[in-house]
Amino acid sequence: MTVPVGAAAPDFALQDQYGQDTSLAALRGRPVLLVFYPLAFSGVCSGELADLSKRHRELTEFGAAVLAVSVDSVFALRTWSDREGFPFALLSDFWPHGRVADAYGVFDRERGTARRGTFLVDAGGAVRWSVLTAASQPRDVGEYLVRLRELA
Repeated sequence: MTVPVGAAAPDFALQDQYGQDTSLAALRGRPVLLVFYPLAFSGVCSGELADLSKRHRELTEFGAAVLAVSVDSVFALRTWSDREGFPFALLSDFWPHGRVADAYGVFDRERGTARRGTFLVDAGGAVRWSVLTAASQPRDVGEYLVRLRELA
């Protein structure tokens, strides 16, 4: 079961693709779009993050921080980010393996990866919207903008 809307978003600290610590608590005061995805370099994930990249400016116009989280290592995320030029943090939930995805209820134990879960966390740290999407289906970045407008 995913973290319910209205509940406090579980805090975490993970390293981004540059080895820098990123914590949810440090982002209090602004909305956070938290996007869990299965694996770097995979087809659907590549398309989704490319869409996030193209619309990143629109998302940040609402003051939102965009965090993309997978179980990939920091090294794999750095390689992918350098290749694709992602303007947002790719966070490594590598070890303990999937701990943050599990805290949000989106860890797939059979595959050992995160499922396609998205959470919009408000400036106070509460989950205001979430969606769980099938592994084979890309998410709609336009929906993120709708939800951010509603939050603003």
